[in-house]
Amino acid sequence: MSSPRSTREAVPRPQLLDFSDGVGRKLGTEMHDYRRLWSWSIDEPDAFWSAVWDYVGMPHRDASDPVLTDSAMPGAEWFPGVQLNYAEEMFRHRSPDDTAVTGVDEFGIVRTLSWSELQQQVASGAAWLRAHGVGTGDAVAGYLPNSTEAVVAFLSAASVGATWGLCGLDYAGEAALARLGQLRPKVLIAAKQTHVGGRLVDRRDDVAVLREGLAEVVATAIVGVTEWDKDAASFDTVVSNAASAWSPARVPFDHPLWVLFTSGTTGKPKGLVHGHGGILLEQRKIGTLHLDLGSDDRVLWYTSPSWMMWNFLIGALQCGAEIVCYEGSAGHPGIGRLWDLARELDVTVLGTSPGYLAACRAGGIELPAPGSTGLRLLGVTGSTFTPDLHSWVADAIGDEVPIASTSGGTDVCTAFVGHSPTVASVPGELSAPCLGVNLRCFDDAGASVVGRAGELVITAPMPSMPLRILGDPDGSRYRAAYFDRYPGTWCHGDSITVTGRGSVIIHGRSDATLNRHGVRMGSGDITAPVEQLPEVAEALVIGMERPNGGYSMPLFVHLVDGHDLDENLIERLRFAIRSSTSPRHVPDEFIAVPGIPHTKTGKKLEVPIRRIFLGEDPDDCLDRRAVDDPALIDWFAALARSWQPR
Repeated sequence: MSSPRSTREAVPRPQLLDFSDGVGRKLGTEMHDYRRLWSWSIDEPDAFWSAVWDYVGMPHRDASDPVLTDSAMPGAEWFPGVQLNYAEEMFRHRSPDDTAVTGVDEFGIVRTLSWSELQQQVASGAAWLRAHGVGTGDAVAGYLPNSTEAVVAFLSAASVGATWGLCGLDYAGEAALARLGQLRPKVLIAAKQTHVGGRLVDRRDDVAVLREGLAEVVATAIVGVTEWDKDAASFDTVVSNAASAWSPARVPFDHPLWVLFTSGTTGKPKGLVHGHGGILLEQRKIGTLHLDLGSDDRVLWYTSPSWMMWNFLIGALQCGAEIVCYEGSAGHPGIGRLWDLARELDVTVLGTSPGYLAACRAGGIELPAPGSTGLRLLGVTGSTFTPDLHSWVADAIGDEVPIASTSGGTDVCTAFVGHSPTVASVPGELSAPCLGVNLRCFDDAGASVVGRAGELVITAPMPSMPLRILGDPDGSRYRAAYFDRYPGTWCHGDSITVTGRGSVIIHGRSDATLNRHGVRMGSGDITAPVEQLPEVAEALVIGMERPNGGYSMPLFVHLVDGHDLDENLIERLRFAIRSSTSPRHVPDEFIAVPGIPHTKTGKKLEVPIRRIFLGEDPDDCLDRRAVDDPALIDWFAALARSWQPR
């Protein structure tokens, strides 16, 4: 492994201050105050992004070339004429013998790859893809755990200009197919098994589902032994050709890099297409200026490849940091597993979720004392981070390890608001909007408000906003998803308050997306398998953050006449969800209800029911005239008043 950051001076000067010094010299004024720097970054986007481009080491461009040709949303065009490749830029100016990626499972270190080894495997993987006709305009699908192989597979696809799509083994085959099938991939790279929670998860049948359902696949590579599938190549063989030349394809700035899939709350998951240049620039900006990453960092962010934080973790490589890919459970063999890994591997940046931290507190886990490890930053994201939980963590780890609480989205594959090395962290608040992010809080009328709750909106384009949505040729789904509520303004679906200090309080999702233990999931992934059982007429699921930092997720089940919700049926419901999607999707409890309320057009009223269970008056949550059976609202309201979460 490369030398950890703990060997540097105890309190290094943040790169953000070096950047602001350069900006200040150019403007003839002092720019160390973060709020002032942020204001400049949104008032002068061309100057800001041009300065970032130069500071983070992007490829050479003529300073007179345009940065942004149109500020409309959607439709903004960034850095027209620039040609680059995400994978090629990752390997520039790296020390070949330093460790780039460490793969760890529940039994220990599996594999380490130096920068030179990583590049050679990527070159070999790219040559194999090209040999099967894969190039720009094609797609490559991955069904893989959080492993070194996933990193190599992605970079191989990126280097030939193919679009990458990844789904983790936490999804069963049908759920993965609902996502990856939208890509129409030419090649599938998959793993047949993984170890999670102390048990072996066999995914051979699920790989078979993908191979049958992905009709345009011409070649498949399997991680591990392939005796069970003679038509597939061994991924180890695919990436072992040391004679392969490194020849990445340079593509336009907005050429598709990957597709990230939303949770699928209201139907088929949306496939969000992101570009090479926008993701590269944004990852270097947030990694360098906000997280202060460098070549002496070792980053472990607990994530699944099905979640955008896997892509965010890969971005640490763009800043020269080493990353740790952990394939396993955060709670096995004990809930303190991540802290143990951080100690064992001398991790400098650890990323986790409020749900995991709440579990640590409930389990009596002793967090590392100040100065006892090389940890210099704790990243927290994925759900609402309550003030009491934040204070508990901060008291345990000390002031020497700032808590980087951040919030963003799959939609932009980055943070809108979060940590700055020069802004104090206040429990329950996110320190500030990120540089270059014109974040506001809008009320229902579209007016910007401070000090009271409203919708998180972005009023100017960001380089990493989606290029488009798969299967949306005229852009209507894209506009409906983000721009219909406030035309020309991105509405994200989070309820927030912007404080008078400029910090941000996140209240949770304002739509129906579930967010359990920091992992977003779609209600449809839970209700669909349940509704396939003959005893079930319909089901509805909601999720709610609790004041203690926990999360409650009940499933309401409307049964076919003549059936009861007994223990036998409950176990079958659990099995249906666990086997078709994943164990983490299994609700906390199952409640029989007389019916599921809908709008007149047939949409389940997930958001109003959630708000009612959070204590709001039903008449403040919905218009009863728009409900197909208004009496059901009274029934759910009565249940909410007496309900106690398990």
